[in-house]
This record gives sequence, C-alpha cells and structure tokens, in this order.
Amino acid sequence: MPYHIPGHLKGLTDSEVAASRKQYGYNRLDAAPKSSWRSLLIDILKEPMLILLGVISLIYVVVGDYGEAAFMFAAIVAVSAVSFYQDNRSKKTLEALEKLNEPLSRVIRNSTVVDIPTHEIAVGDLCITEEGKIINADGRIVHSNDFSVNEASLTGESFSVFKDSRSEDNRVYSGTLTVSGLAVFKVTEIGKETRVGKIGESLLTIKAQPSPLQIQITRFVKTMAIIGIIIFLMVCLFRYYQTGDFIASLLNGLTLAMSVLPEEIPVAFTTFMALGAWRLMQQGIIIKRSSIVETLGSTTVICTDKTGTITENSMQLISLYDFQADKTYDNQSFNDPNLSTLISYAMWSSEPAPFDPMEKTLHSVYEQTQLNDLRGSYHMFHEYPLEGKPPMMTHLFGDASGDRIIAAKGAPEAILNVSRLSAGQKERVRDRIKGFAQQGYRILAVATSRFEGDNFPEKQKDFPFELLGLTVFYDPPKKGIKDVFQRIYDAGITVKVITGDNADTTNAIAAQAGITNNAPTVNGSDIVNHSEEELIELSARTTLFTRMFPEAKLAVINALKKRGEVVAMLGDGVNDGPALKAAHIGVAMGNKGTEIAKSAAALVITNDDLDKLITGIAAGRRIYANIKKAIQYIISIHIPIILTVSLPLFLGWIFPQIFTPVHVIFLELVMGPTCSIVYENEPMERDTMQRPPRIMTDTFLNGGELVISVIQGLAITAGVLFAYQLTAQTGGSEEKTRSMVFTTLIFANILLSFVNRSFFYSIFERFTRRNPLLIGITMLVLVILFAILYVEPLSRFFEVTPLRVAELGICIAIAMVSVLWFEIYKLLKRFK
Repeated sequence: MPYHIPGHLKGLTDSEVAASRKQYGYNRLDAAPKSSWRSLLIDILKEPMLILLGVISLIYVVVGDYGEAAFMFAAIVAVSAVSFYQDNRSKKTLEALEKLNEPLSRVIRNSTVVDIPTHEIAVGDLCITEEGKIINADGRIVHSNDFSVNEASLTGESFSVFKDSRSEDNRVYSGTLTVSGLAVFKVTEIGKETRVGKIGESLLTIKAQPSPLQIQITRFVKTMAIIGIIIFLMVCLFRYYQTGDFIASLLNGLTLAMSVLPEEIPVAFTTFMALGAWRLMQQGIIIKRSSIVETLGSTTVICTDKTGTITENSMQLISLYDFQADKTYDNQSFNDPNLSTLISYAMWSSEPAPFDPMEKTLHSVYEQTQLNDLRGSYHMFHEYPLEGKPPMMTHLFGDASGDRIIAAKGAPEAILNVSRLSAGQKERVRDRIKGFAQQGYRILAVATSRFEGDNFPEKQKDFPFELLGLTVFYDPPKKGIKDVFQRIYDAGITVKVITGDNADTTNAIAAQAGITNNAPTVNGSDIVNHSEEELIELSARTTLFTRMFPEAKLAVINALKKRGEVVAMLGDGVNDGPALKAAHIGVAMGNKGTEIAKSAAALVITNDDLDKLITGIAAGRRIYANIKKAIQYIISIHIPIILTVSLPLFLGWIFPQIFTPVHVIFLELVMGPTCSIVYENEPMERDTMQRPPRIMTDTFLNGGELVISVIQGLAITAGVLFAYQLTAQTGGSEEKTRSMVFTTLIFANILLSFVNRSFFYSIFERFTRRNPLLIGITMLVLVILFAILYVEPLSRFFEVTPLRVAELGICIAIAMVSVLWFEIYKLLKRFK
C-alpha cells in the first residue's frame, strides 16, 4: 500500500544533509568509550600471567642470564599478540553485531522515500513513522493520518496520545512508540540533544550483568589464582629452606605459579561467545548480546505467536459472509454487488495507511471490486483505536458535503456484543464462526452505525451497531513447519502457542503445524483470575493460549520462568513487546516484525524462519559443550605441569628443577591456541540436538566431570613421571631426562586434545567431523618440538638433548597409555 504523503513534502537535498550534519553531527548518543588498541593492550599487560613473565624476565636480567631474559620478553610479546588478536577479533565482531542491530529509519529526501541507518538522521529531515515503529529523533509533526503515540518512556503514562500538525502539542520525541496511523515530522533535535538523549547519558555508565556461566568461570579462575599464590609461597619457602638461594627459590615459585594460573579460560570464554554470535549473524540470526548464545542452548520452552511465526502471515481473504442474506461467498464471487457494502465497510474500518496484513488485503480487495474508489473523497475525523478484550476498533469518516461513514471491525464476539441482534441471530452467526474457525480460518466481524451531531460516545461500544457480516481469512502454516516442530520436540524442548486468535482457529492451525496438544486451550481473560501458584501449574500443562493480550502473555512467561524453565518467546507485534522483554530469550521476526518487537527482543531472525531458532539453539549447545571441553582440557593438562614442577622438588628427586619458566611458558603457548581457537572450531556432536536441554543453574563442570578431568591429568602425570624415573634410573643426564619428560608431555598434550573432542564418541568417530585447525596446530607444535630437540641453538637454550628414534617411541608409547585409556572409558559409557 503506497504512503498517502502530500507532494509538497520534498525533504532535504544531499547538500542540505551534508550542511546539517556538519553543524549538528550524527544522530547518536556519545557512546561509552570504545576500547582502543592501546586500552586493549594495557588490559592484556595487566593479566597475571604476563606480570609473572615480566617479573621472571627482570630476575634473569638481574642475574645476568640474558638469553633466558630475551626468551621471556619474546614470550611476553607472543602471549600478548595472541591475546590481542583474540580480544581485537572479539571486539570487532561485537561492533559488527552492534551495527546490524541498528534500526533503519524512513525519511523523505530529494522528494523520495528512502530507508537510512538511524544514526544518519539529520536535523531538518522529514521522517516517516507508522504503527509499531519507534520514533528515533525529536521533531514537529507536519503531516499525519490517524496518528497516536505512546510516550510512556518519557512520561510514565501508558495511554496513547493522538496528535497532528494542528495539535497544541504537535511534537514527537525519540524513544516513543507509534501506536496507530502515520506521521511525517520535521527533525528538530538528534542524538544527545533529544529529550531521551539528555536522560540517557546517565545510562552509559550502567554495566551489563554477567551471565551465570561468566560468574562461574570467574569464580573458578579466582580460586585457581588463590591456589597459585599459596603454592608459590610454599615452593619459595621450601626451596629457600633447602638451598638458601633466594633468586633460585623465587624462580621456582614463579614457575609453579605460572603452571597453576588458567589464564586461557577467560580468553576462551570471550572468544567462544563473540565468534558464536558472529557465526549466527552470518546465518541470518542477529544476537544483541553475545552471552545470549550461552542461554540459547539451555532453552526448555519455546512460546510462539501464531501469525507470521507458525503461519505465513499472508492473510488471504477466502470468504465473506453476508449477514442479511445469511450467505457465504468464496473469493471467486467477491465482485457480486450484494457484497459491495460489506467490502466497503471492512475497508473503512481499516487504517487509511494499513500496517496489518489483513487490512492491506481489505484495501486491495476494495480496489479490485469497487467501481468508485471513494478514499480520496473522505477523510477520517474521529477514531476509536483497537481496544477491549476481545478487541474492536471504529473509524468515522466524512466528506465535503457532510456525509458520514461509521465503520467498525474486530473479534466476532466483540462485534456481536455491541450489535443489535436477537439471541437467535447471534447463535446463527456463532455457528458460522465456529465452522470457519475449525478449518483454521481467522474471522473478523464488520459493523456500521449511524450517529448525528458531534457529541460522540466516550466508548465505541455505546454506538448502536448493525452487523454487516464476516470477513474470513486464511493464513496457512509455513512450508516445512511440521519438520521444524519435530526437531524442537526431538531436542527435548516444549512448545506453547500464545496468540490473540480464538481457540478453534488456533487448535486447527496447531494440528496442521504438527504441534502436540493434549490439554484444553486457555483464554487470556481466564489468566488474570488465577493465583500465582495456579498460574504456574496452568502454564505447565497448557499448550495453546488464545485471545491473549499483553498482560496475559507476560503473566504466562513469568509463570514459566518461576517454574525454572528457560523461556524463548517468539513474536512480531507491538503487543508482544512486554513478553519478549521478560523472556530469557526474546526472539523477534526481522522481516515482518514491528520495530518495538525487535527493540524488546534479544535475538532477531532476519528472514522470519522459525528453523533459524533451532540453528541458534544448536549453536548455543555446541558452544557450551565446546567451552566445557576446553576447560576440561585446561584442567587435565595443567595438573601434570603443576606436579612435574613441584613433586621432584618436594620429594627430593635427583633433578628437582626439571622444568624452568622457559619450558612452562612454551607449554602455555601450546595450550592457549588449542583451547581458544581449536575447540571453538569443533563441530557439533551428532546427537547434540537429541539430548534434553541442560539445566541453566548447573555449574559448568559437575562433580563427575571435574573428577574425570582430574583423573585424566593424574594419568598423564603418572606417565610423565614414569618417563622421568625411567631415564634417571638408567643413568640419563638432567638434559636427557628433561627431553624425555618434555617430549612425553607434548605428545600427551596432543593426544589429549584429540581424545577430549568428545567425552562420549570415540576418537575415530570424531575424525569424520573434521576440524582443520586442530590438525594445523598439531603439525605446528610437532615442528617446533623437533626444532627444540634437534636444532642445536634451541636445544642448548631449552637445556635438552636430541632423542633417538627408540626414545621417541618410548615417549609416544607412554603418552598413548596415559591418555588413550580414556577411549576404553568412553566405550563402556556407550555400551551403557
């Protein structure tokens, strides 16, 4: 439907836009300062691991060991570079997501209606706003059509205010919501000069709350840091007691502290979440906060609107029922003269610039069937907006000669309640309505009235209405929607339909869409009569909620949350806003959704395809599973490093300082990319979407998982210390022993990274799901290992000696025994 905008509204020219922008800038608040590369680097250098490296480097400089000092400084550069790359990549990903989340605004420029990014609105622009849109700048109305606005965001008053260019208050404000109609306003203030901008500056200091997983991981890292400090002090004191050498004792303590700190975990978490959001964005799923990715995988209930989500939102007018003739006409007979009045009044009861798909259809049918198009001759001079439970709306039009048209439409029961009909007539119409609804059709009733004078009733229901008939729409389920819901059920997720439509229509569409329902429907009017406990029970057993209004939708969402469910709410209308905001994951339709829905939602599906939500849930589960794998890998591989550094010292073995800071930092450089790059890229396990959702309050590692990781670490420790004793007992030098221990640990690390790709499926099954990064990192580590062993300057620096083929074979055999036993555990697990 084209916009009815007067031709004299030309808008700014390109040169006027440039001049305005030069004077007033862009339409955005002074955002919280972005992290520059300098601030990123400073934050990285504050990391405990790098502080330890700096201290060790300075100690080596003081004692004159410049080679070790140079290596430590190089390690600082390497660790900083890896961290900077990861942080910068995460930052750029999140900035790209922010840009995608920015809404478009419709303006008139150079006499043409165009959509522009909201931050490009200039002072002097002519902006167009319509039903369901958020106003994005302050301005003065120059043209309007049945325009009303909700200014609750500024005033706290929730009712709608009608305004036009002649109103005493003809201004509109950024952040308010267009409830009905259309307006063109001339922009007078943008950015921080708007009313909401002046209020909003204080909001920039408010920080987003961390997610449960972030809190758990932070707590874990802090615990490990405290343990590291305690061990550092113990080793320092013990070594000093043994040798009296303060510098050597300090180096021993710092080496062990480095081996304890799991600094890879926070980096891995940030990387996983940011890249997860980026991958979803490339598939048409826009995530507003990267932590939502974590929540997605925990979804237990999906509450979905019907129209435009389950159905196509095409709203085909397939039948008309003429009340006077008691006759139904199919869409081949709409040109019948007997339907002229019903079609005309159905159109007049719609918005002049329609937003709703049904109203667009009614305008289109009017154009196709009426010989005389009277829309240019009549203007709307009074309106009763959509209201009531069930809802209806009434429009009053007049022409130059004083003729009036009073047209109403709405839910059939609402129109029947206000029409002058006998009980028998109402029953006859209800029978027709039930027959249509049971086929999955959506029905609106149309009525007319006569009224002399201008002292209009305060409420539209007080008009003396005459029923004209019914308009019958069919909004078919989307193609493939049955398969989508089956996949949702397979993932252990419950589906609930929350719609404004009636019970019969909803039941029919739900059955056609493959939604499982064994309970009676519940109407929105019934929701408000229940106590909180009753509503929690009702929300659990009910699948189809009908005739729902915003407060009822919100009540159901809150009841499900109180039951401990993780709720995803799908919606596209203005009325869905509160429920979208309240849900753990509000999901808006990007194509047909209103701007208020998109603003309230945490996730936007750009092509309105419900299947994309399953993609998001799968991604959330994959990412969460991979974070756990990365953390379990870190725990398992840190244990042998910690014990290999500490046990020879505490047990008084022949070579107490088998690892120096040089060896530990090399191992850290190997582990960092493995957990944050390799595991982030790990494909989803094949039964991921057949498992029930995880409980969101669960810790990221339960007791059993932690025990498994500790046992894996102890098994590797046993293998590494066996290599130590085997070499030392057969007369091996310190350098030979260090070579065997170091090589065994590197091989064990590589095998562990392959084994821990799954804690259920075998290592061979996971080879069928390729992860090229794992192969690449493995080859790089092996090349560096052999360089350290066989390139003399490096072997001398690392204080190792070349190994013979047989010795390499022993290292590989020990590593295999100490790691691959876990495959037997997984085999037994699969048999269970």
